[in-house]
Amino acid sequence: MNCINHNAVPLAFETDVLIIGAGSAGCSAALAAKATGADKVTLIERAGFPGGISTQALDTFYGFFTPGDNPKKVAGGIGNQVVDALDAAGAVFLRPNTYGAGTGVNYNPERLKLVWDQLLGDAGVQTLLHTNLVDVVQVQGRINSVVVFGKQGFVRIKARVFIDASGDADFCHFAGIGYETAGQNEPVQTMTTTFRMSNVDLDRYQEAGGKKMLMQKMEQAVESRTHALPRKAGSIHKMNAEGCISTVAVRVAGYSGLDAADLTKAEQDGRRQAFIYEDFLRDCVPGFETSNIIGLSSSIGVRESRRVYGHYRLTREDCLSKAEFEDKVLLCGAPIEDHRESSDGEEETHWAYVPDGGVYEVPYRCFLPRDNEQTLVCGRCFSATHDAHASCRSMAQTMAMGHACGTAAALALKLGSLLPELPVAQLQDTLRHQGAVLEAPAHRAATGPDDWNLNHS
Repeated sequence: MNCINHNAVPLAFETDVLIIGAGSAGCSAALAAKATGADKVTLIERAGFPGGISTQALDTFYGFFTPGDNPKKVAGGIGNQVVDALDAAGAVFLRPNTYGAGTGVNYNPERLKLVWDQLLGDAGVQTLLHTNLVDVVQVQGRINSVVVFGKQGFVRIKARVFIDASGDADFCHFAGIGYETAGQNEPVQTMTTTFRMSNVDLDRYQEAGGKKMLMQKMEQAVESRTHALPRKAGSIHKMNAEGCISTVAVRVAGYSGLDAADLTKAEQDGRRQAFIYEDFLRDCVPGFETSNIIGLSSSIGVRESRRVYGHYRLTREDCLSKAEFEDKVLLCGAPIEDHRESSDGEEETHWAYVPDGGVYEVPYRCFLPRDNEQTLVCGRCFSATHDAHASCRSMAQTMAMGHACGTAAALALKLGSLLPELPVAQLQDTLRHQGAVLEAPAHRAATGPDDWNLNHS
């Protein structure tokens, strides 16, 4: 707990549902809570724009489709609304499997900021950007309110239900709700600074061999030490802007995502590596001779930090056995994609696939902290082991998590039910009515840039 005199902090307002963190999970939770009938829904975010990693660092949604030659669309609901809005603006296309992760939904991240703004505004969500959570106030063993800090100073916000979508489980940390810190039991996944480059001749790049050629060039550069690349693998892909590419190549290891000093060093290391890649691409890769970095992720991508202990913890065995649960609220078919650093300093990405292009179910209990009845968690701080987290952290799934949690929060208020005692069948029926996918659909093609609407379940 912070050393704050809560009695001296003025109460700004009261709300029904308070969501901490406006990433893909938090935004989806806010939209779902309003769609399910919650009157006052408030979403707070420390950045100046919504979207979290979806707008800070990345430009592709994974997890909507299973990987392989017979893809299935396994996420919908709020996620469909987001992609449809991007599609209406001409700011989205589908791209083939990358490292077997499944068809990606590539989008313009700047347009996505506006899409989230518009969806939240149209729904009537009260959104507070530039707002930092600094403490949780408890009265007689119950969470009463939170203390936040913004340009106006310290204020309190009182709520009836709280949803931690902060990514780092910051709310749960301040509330004394139990969690596992990444790295305690298994190696923590590495961090990534993404970067974007303009003036790339993609035709020339493909004619020279594309991805296969790039991997060969990277390996040669590492072995010959002509460029101090941190790894021999990585990916580049075209963007929604002509002649521009985006990357997932930088590898930053050895820092904690929960310490400001460590994060500072990680950010600096990520930027340094990005410009090493710029030199390498311009010097060695056909089509990049006159290209330049035009943007870095606004903050480094942290893959894992805290994972809350819920009423159930999703496991590796659940993922790989295509587990089924009576209280399922979403599906996932994404492989376990574990980015780690090996003992010799070279990164290894470990993959494990759901057999036969199948899916597993994720239960509602994964979003219920075992230590509190007023709180839900969604996004990458949900209840899962390291391996299961490495599969279920795709943004289509985090949007589905938010959808489930926002719907559950509103239903619990409407029914006067405690969150753990919410009738799951009613939650599931509501989610289905709102377009969520809870049953694995039959095969649907997902190969072209214009067939998203054909793939809606």
